[in-house]
Amino acid sequence: MLSSLSTSIADLLQEAGGEWGIYLENLQSGEKFALNENQRFYAASVIKVPIMTAVFAEAYAGKLALEDKIKLRREDLVGGAGVLQHLTPGTELTVQDLVTLMIIQSDNTATNMMIDLVGTEAIRTAMSKTEMVNSQFYNKLMVVPAELEGYNEITAADMGSHLRYLATGKVISYDSCLKMIHILKQQQHRDRIPSLLPDPDGDFIGMVPKWEFASKTGSVTNITHDVGILYVGGHAVTISVLNKGLKQKAAADVMARIGSLVYGVYTS
Repeated sequence: MLSSLSTSIADLLQEAGGEWGIYLENLQSGEKFALNENQRFYAASVIKVPIMTAVFAEAYAGKLALEDKIKLRREDLVGGAGVLQHLTPGTELTVQDLVTLMIIQSDNTATNMMIDLVGTEAIRTAMSKTEMVNSQFYNKLMVVPAELEGYNEITAADMGSHLRYLATGKVISYDSCLKMIHILKQQQHRDRIPSLLPDPDGDFIGMVPKWEFASKTGSVTNITHDVGILYVGGHAVTISVLNKGLKQKAAADVMARIGSLVYGVYTS
């Protein structure tokens, strides 16, 4: 079914221009569609997904608790996305709240606090255990070291692999994966893959949603990403779409059309 989209997606990308990495996978059937799936892209905020996984892994290992409170320090505050940069230093938040803000608001201050909490090696281990073989993690966000070791980079296939591990409960524990998927489903940035999909809510209170999308976006200048798991029609489909070279609105429009095409495959 996904292979039937190859011509439509190719036409979309040719019209749009820019560089693209795409990886789609039906997690039940194993059917895939991929294009430039191993090309490396600057990760932007998509790197926050494996950072979340690293935090949950450390919690599962007993090295921290999600209920632990961390005090916001003035030196933690960085710009870009998120509300924490506007809060008063000294405010205490739980690890659970910081992870949630990191994902659903893409809060950069919360992200850097989590990187400090678990350390670089824990994040690299989370990436390795989910077979992110062509991706790498080096740096905090919005903080550029004078001596740069390397960039945070991802591929569409690697993000697809990471999402597959989460959706199938194959990393850390089933319960940990369930909690991480729940956080991803609360995503507030919905201007890309799901933006053309119909209202997910049923006609009556308590109805099962028509679809759900557990996702994370990422963007910096002329780099726009969206990755997630689309739950629709009894299927779970990972969608990883990475772009370099287009303005954010133009890239987001293409991602929305790809999301609509995938949705159509499982609802028509």
